[in-house]
Amino acid sequence: MAMPVLPIWHGDDGEIVSCTEKVRVMTQNMNELFQTAQDAFEDALLMGCSEQQIRDYLLNLVQGVDNPYRNR
Repeated sequence: MAMPVLPIWHGDDGEIVSCTEKVRVMTQNMNELFQTAQDAFEDALLMGCSEQQIRDYLLNLVQGVDNPYRNR
């Protein structure tokens, strides 16, 4: 599976994040994240781990990411 198409990024207020540099950084970060996840996924499969367990864990990993800016 290829990396999903990147969305148009929006703030919590619904405004589009239109700064070219911010969009570039988001694109770079998402590409790096996808490649790291892909590499970890393939390594786990080669080591004999369950595909479903790896997918479930990666979903839990993302859901566990904390927003340190929430109370600002």
